Amino acid sequence: MRFGHRAAAGFATLLLPLAGLVGLADSAHAADTTSATATFTKTSDWGTGFGGQWTVKNTGTASISSWTVEWDFPSDTKVTSAWDATVTNSGNHWTAKNVGWNGTIAPGASVSFGFNGTGPGSPSGCKLNGGSCDGGPSVPGDNPPSAPGTPTASGVTDTSVKLSWSAATDDKGVKNYDVLRDGKTVATVTATSYTDSGLTAGTDYSYSVQARDTADQTGPVSGSVAVHTTGGTTTPPPTGGKVKMGYFTDWGIYARNYNVKNLVTSGSAAKITHINYAFGNVTGGKCAIGDSYADYDKAFSADQSVSGAADTWDQPLRGNFNQLRELKAKYPNIKVIYSFGGWTWSGGFADAAKNPAAFAQSCYDLVHDPRWADVFDGIDIDWEYPNACGLTCDSSGPAAFKNLMAALRAKFGKELVTAAVTADGSAGGKIDLTDYAGASPYVDWYNVMTYDFFGAWDAKGPTAPHSPLTSYNGIPKDGFTTADAMAKFKAQGVPANKLLIGIGFYGRGWTGVTQDAPGGTATGPATGTYEQGIEDYKVLKSSCPVTGTIAGTAYAHCGSNWWSYDTPATIAGKMSWAKSQGLGGAFFWEFSGDTSNGELVSAINSGLS
Repeated sequence: MRFGHRAAAGFATLLLPLAGLVGLADSAHAADTTSATATFTKTSDWGTGFGGQWTVKNTGTASISSWTVEWDFPSDTKVTSAWDATVTNSGNHWTAKNVGWNGTIAPGASVSFGFNGTGPGSPSGCKLNGGSCDGGPSVPGDNPPSAPGTPTASGVTDTSVKLSWSAATDDKGVKNYDVLRDGKTVATVTATSYTDSGLTAGTDYSYSVQARDTADQTGPVSGSVAVHTTGGTTTPPPTGGKVKMGYFTDWGIYARNYNVKNLVTSGSAAKITHINYAFGNVTGGKCAIGDSYADYDKAFSADQSVSGAADTWDQPLRGNFNQLRELKAKYPNIKVIYSFGGWTWSGGFADAAKNPAAFAQSCYDLVHDPRWADVFDGIDIDWEYPNACGLTCDSSGPAAFKNLMAALRAKFGKELVTAAVTADGSAGGKIDLTDYAGASPYVDWYNVMTYDFFGAWDAKGPTAPHSPLTSYNGIPKDGFTTADAMAKFKAQGVPANKLLIGIGFYGRGWTGVTQDAPGGTATGPATGTYEQGIEDYKVLKSSCPVTGTIAGTAYAHCGSNWWSYDTPATIAGKMSWAKSQGLGGAFFWEFSGDTSNGELVSAINSGLS
């Protein structure tokens, strides 16, 4: 979608659960009563280095006489000093052994050791006294239990539901079951049924269960069952029959500190119909996770969480995926689409196009991973650009995109299948190079990227609005407008109701500009918070207020800087135009550029309703 690079995922204080229950005895008999967890915490980060701490806790009934923690770091991450343990390494594999005074750990007690390190990596492959730290089958003398059966729901009322499931199995016996509501444990029971009460009327919930054996090891989480309580007064958001979709970026939770909860506090969640979660990677001809920490591992505190409850280290799903699950529980009319590719990762589509069916299968498997299968309602493909050039150039041919979308539709069935597409309406431009009309029967809609037509990559100008609705005298390139793009798609044979108009929640700007009107010369890109030549609307509306409008969008000249961006007023005009053209709705890039009260989302909602 945008931008030219992914934002740096700088570490905040984080908790990485690498823990499980591990037998620590010298004999199979003792392994029944001795178990422990190992948990890593990043205690500080000063840019060039960080502080880390491991905590070993005895969760068994017998004392531990010694302990060894092992883990792997990426090649760019190292331990530079340590205390309360002897830490050594062989390449990227690190080993910490207790010192003389802290080897013995009584039942229920714990010990910690710390270290300083360099590099951005996180530990992986944790082992505790030779056993897997995630409670896997390598636990000496005791395997974890199997997954219970997917629960069934009965007796649903306004405030309660009865859940039942088939038993798990274990080589030494199942002790009890954790009942998970929306990924968080709400009860631990010995029976294979549980009645959950105190629920909210007219609300969606997701339930699963997880078995725990006599050594307190947990097995895999079962499949999930969706439950909608009766009653309530849930009202669908005012959609006006149009799509109102926004992009949520995985990296926005870092420097931008924009979390899923901000969609609630800004009021935006009540005014949209869809969210595109960006981005999944495309590599080796397959769909892949983009940022595992942000996607499903980051622990959100209570004040950051949609539900108001803090994530725990041992819950099955955390990160943005779990936050989206919580958002959908509050706003069941919102559909979430997993978007793959983007500017940075579109180079992977060349391999994907060689075997569309295999690519579609890989994407389906990832989107429907049992850990988050209830989160996503479909897939979005952001290929920049098929049979043309973006960050990289593609020569897959004009039919490659059509073949890919056909394979995705065949695999995803009635789920949403969408795509972000070029807005290059120039003669012989990117729209002309791909069979978008041939692919349109397989997609629910196209997100036409009607922004970034002009910007400070042309360092000396001429200054021009980056998202013109129509042409104007002096426009630097014919065909680089929203109207031209939509006209070309429709002429090619794409139905108007499958085209969404795109709005950028940011501006593009130059510096060294003396002329107020568009068409002036410049000396380079204006300074931006995260990237030269680009700035969020929420900043620009105050730092460089609008001084004029042209071609349906706004521009601002302040000092020597010149910016163009959309405002609530220009968005209202664009929404009116979109309705007059019979378009299917609007989308925007991306939520974090809006004000804290979501005024741009409000303008889209009002304009399309």
